[in-house]
This record gives sequence, C-alpha cells and structure tokens, in this order.
Amino acid sequence: MTHARHAGQYLLGSFPVNRMGYGAMQLAGPHVFGPPADREQALAVLRATVELGINHIDTSDFYGPHVTNALIAEALHPYRDDLVIVTKIGARRGADGSWLAAQSPAELQAAVHDNLRNLKLDVMDVVNLRLMFEVAGPAAGDIEPHMTALAELQHQGLVKHIGISNATPAQVAQARSIAPIVCVQNQYNLAHRADDALIAQLAADGIAYVPFFPLGGFSPLQSSTLEEVAAQVGATPLQTALAWLLQRSPNILVIAGTSSPAHLRQNVAAAELKLSAQAIAALDSVA
Repeated sequence: MTHARHAGQYLLGSFPVNRMGYGAMQLAGPHVFGPPADREQALAVLRATVELGINHIDTSDFYGPHVTNALIAEALHPYRDDLVIVTKIGARRGADGSWLAAQSPAELQAAVHDNLRNLKLDVMDVVNLRLMFEVAGPAAGDIEPHMTALAELQHQGLVKHIGISNATPAQVAQARSIAPIVCVQNQYNLAHRADDALIAQLAADGIAYVPFFPLGGFSPLQSSTLEEVAAQVGATPLQTALAWLLQRSPNILVIAGTSSPAHLRQNVAAAELKLSAQAIAALDSVA
C-alpha cells in the first residue's frame, strides 16, 4: 500500500516526520496568487495527504495570500497529533502578485500572528525565515535583525522551532549563532545542486534539509538521462527524481507539491522506489 512512511523518518526539531511530505504552494491560484480554480479538489488533496501518511505539510500565509492556510484549516482542523505544519515568513504579495520583502521585526511578528490565526493554531511547529535579499535565490546580507526578531517570538512561546530559507551557507552559520536551527529550505533538485556541501554539513549536525522546487518548480525537470533511468526502473521521471532525493541524504525531507489527488499518490509512491548504485550514478551526472 502506498504510504509516506516508506520514505523513512527524520527528526524535524523535536518532531519525527515521514521524509515524504507535502508542499501546499500549488493549492493557490496561478502564480501562487488568488484562490484555486477548484476549491473542492484542493481540499481533497489535503485530506488525501494525511490518508497517505504525510505528517509534514509546508505552507505560508503569503501563498495566495492567506489562501493555502485557510484551505489547510478547513480540510484538516482539528489537526492530527502527529501532523507538523511548517510555515515561512519574510515576504508579502503586492496587489499585482509580485513577491516583496517583509522582514522588519514588526512585519515578522505580524506574519507569525497571521499564520497562527489562519491556521487556527496557538503555536507554530516550525517557522522558516525566508530571506529576500534576492527573490530568485540566495544572496549575501546580514540577517541578525531578522533572526533576533524570530528568536524573540520563539521566546514568547509562539514558535517552537526556527528554520531558514533561501540562505547562503554563511547565513546559515550566522543564523545558527543566534538561535538553534532545525531545517534549511533552499532550492535543490537533480539539476540544481549548489548545496551539496551544505547538505552534508547539516546531516552531520542532525539538521534537516528541505529542498523547494524538488521537481524543478516553475520549470519542471527535463533530462534524457532522467527519462532513461525512469524507464529502466518502471517509474515516471518525476517519481525517479523524488526517489533520487530521498536516497541522496537521510536528512533530506521532500515536500513535493501538487493540486491533483492522482499526482499526489504518484509522488508518495516514489517513497517505495529504490534506485541502484548504477541508476544513482547516472542521475548524478545530470547536474
């Protein structure tokens, strides 16, 4: 039976989670803005996540904005005891759907309260600070004011654990010098492997690495090598790419997103796919 537990577990802070999780970003409208085209299907996807054993859902109140959190609360509240909900703060959406920085202490505090209210929670399990020095990828910048503000929210009891997203290795180190970090969430997939060394360092320290765009994001992965390996193992290319991530390092937590119940089941089935050393070597060559 397809079940997320087949991916194994890893500690996300104090929470044991199945390594096959779910990212809620695609439940919002086009370009992660506005409501979904099919609200009932979005709710069905969320209900299917827990049926398939997913106990790690990644979201943010700036998805929509406010859309995915409202859907999560409608579909799943009151939440199962083992369900871990992770959110991101540090950005906001413009009226035109643009992605804007929102990283002052006051904005970060307001964002945590927005997430709590819309998710119907009293405390967030994990809050990732999404850095916005550049929207498209990590860029250098001092994060002391941002991390200090988030650490204060943790001290107030509104946040259990802190993570960091879209960060350089230097920013990860700076964040860890200010407060304990339980996860790093950066872009990483079969073809985008800038964080190889960082993943190994985090694994040695027992810190989760959560790749966003694990299947390429707005530009889905396309590779003849990926297609060939997928055909050899009897899986789809995207299932094969997810299986590669799960076998890449034990601290990687997958949060592939979809708005389709059928695609969700395909993603979770990747947890049962075991790649040979030869297949992994071929896939490693894609980057």
